Amino acid sequence: MVTGADGFIGSHLVERLLDEAAKVSAFCIYNSNGSFGWLDELDSERLADIDVRLGDIRDARTVQQAVANVDVVFHLAALVAIPYSYESPASFVDTNVTGTLNVLEAVRDRGDVRMIHTSTSEVYGTPESIPITEAHPLHAQSPYAASKIGADQLCEAYARSFDGDVLILRPFNTYGPRQSARAVIPTILGQLLCGATTVRLGSLSPRRDLTYVTDTVDGFVRIATSELVSGSVLQLGTGDAVSIGELFSACCDVTGVEAQVSTDPERIRPPASEVQVLLSEPSTAKGELGWQATWTLRDGLAQTARWLEPRVDAVRAGRYQR
Repeated sequence: MVTGADGFIGSHLVERLLDEAAKVSAFCIYNSNGSFGWLDELDSERLADIDVRLGDIRDARTVQQAVANVDVVFHLAALVAIPYSYESPASFVDTNVTGTLNVLEAVRDRGDVRMIHTSTSEVYGTPESIPITEAHPLHAQSPYAASKIGADQLCEAYARSFDGDVLILRPFNTYGPRQSARAVIPTILGQLLCGATTVRLGSLSPRRDLTYVTDTVDGFVRIATSELVSGSVLQLGTGDAVSIGELFSACCDVTGVEAQVSTDPERIRPPASEVQVLLSEPSTAKGELGWQATWTLRDGLAQTARWLEPRVDAVRAGRYQR
């Protein structure tokens, strides 16, 4: 089962699991129009192979029922928009912490289910040293990061307390087709593809370790079949980081558009909340899983731009927001 299967990474993971001939259950957020999120883009034949369940990760009973007949739970359901976490921190605790607790309890009751919990590099905050290893202290600099630290700690506690099979996967910044239009790469590419000569961005100095979604999904599949002991934490990253300014230049290059940046105060995080650099040390993933990133940044940006191009009208109209 994939929770958050209707989202960006979750939908790609569902497709990869189908390619691996797995029997897949997709847990998607309930909505009144019956949409399966990004899974709606799959061919009808592929969608028919998925056991799609609409529900809410905050509802323990629904989660319990969804876990009843699965062997592995990939837990990706979460609120992830950092700016929104300043506006509605309680909803992040409710979804990211209580939602994770519901999955842990369902897995605990089953007793024979492996759970892969999705963390985030934001839990490190601005690091004390780089590159960042899995042993780096956790330091929340946003309500979102705090909620994910809470979820991570619950997973570690359950692994120690109840002898469950719980692993924590901590991707650095993942990008690619289907990413929310609010994220920085779709923000840049969307404006450039719409013909903008001035792109509105926040701070250009933060540096991020960017992993293409196909590589991130490969890490999920590998950890699910690994022999790692319960409670293990493993991060996925390329080992390289680029500034937002450098990323903007790379996006201009792959789209062939000349543009400049206009600083948008609404896109700038509070000064003490901004994480200045996230740079991974990827050697543990390579040693334990045989995993390493294979997509270059340029190739990943070009593929993302190709996916966005036929959706330019939706971007321009503000309809592409998932």
